[in-house]
Amino acid sequence: MCTITIWNEFRHEREDEEVAAVYPEGIHEALATVFTGEEAEIEDGVEYEVRTATLDEPEHGLTEDVLDATDVLLWWGHEAHDEVEDEVVDRVQERVLEGMGLLVLHSAHYSKIFKRLLGTSCSLQWREDGGTERLWVVDPGHPIADGLDECIELPETEMYGEPFDVPEPDRLVFTSWFEGGEVFRSGCCYRRGSGRIFYFRPGHETYPIYENAEIRRVLRNAVAWASPTAGAPRSFGERE
Repeated sequence: MCTITIWNEFRHEREDEEVAAVYPEGIHEALATVFTGEEAEIEDGVEYEVRTATLDEPEHGLTEDVLDATDVLLWWGHEAHDEVEDEVVDRVQERVLEGMGLLVLHSAHYSKIFKRLLGTSCSLQWREDGGTERLWVVDPGHPIADGLDECIELPETEMYGEPFDVPEPDRLVFTSWFEGGEVFRSGCCYRRGSGRIFYFRPGHETYPIYENAEIRRVLRNAVAWASPTAGAPRSFGERE
């Protein structure tokens, strides 16, 4: 059993008709189907327990009890990074250092928790033009690339470009090429304390990226990779 919590601002979907048309139930609910659909059971043989949490819930839905029970946390944010309470960021950081996995998705590169854990601005270049992206697998032996071809092609997406102000990844799984010629480190692996972190670039809110079967495969692979292992036990001591 792998317990996943999917966190989403859930603002765009309620405020923007274009986004609501793509993700009417919210990006968090679309991501939940990656782990609850038949494809997950058939392809992975893994049983997932999935919960969701959103910005406007008390404590942003990330209480101590929720995080204590979470093996891997997925984080999607965009327009309201500054509204995330520092106390919650502290709580998530502590769990990652103890061994909880963290998947940071798309524009969550600017989230407080990602910047806190990496210690840099996490800034980048961007352009929203609906051009083609090719995600090239540059580390085909990595578990996150399991079952993939040499690249994933997304016909419409938002461009992210270098320089990407992050530390050198422990492992780089994907490098993106965009129709305008830009390149970007789109699949970055880190370890902080006992926790594993994976930054995955695709996921702009106006394109149905999370319906793509190969993207869904990557997300499940990444959860498996980031899950706590017997070699890195989590310990929850008393907190002052």
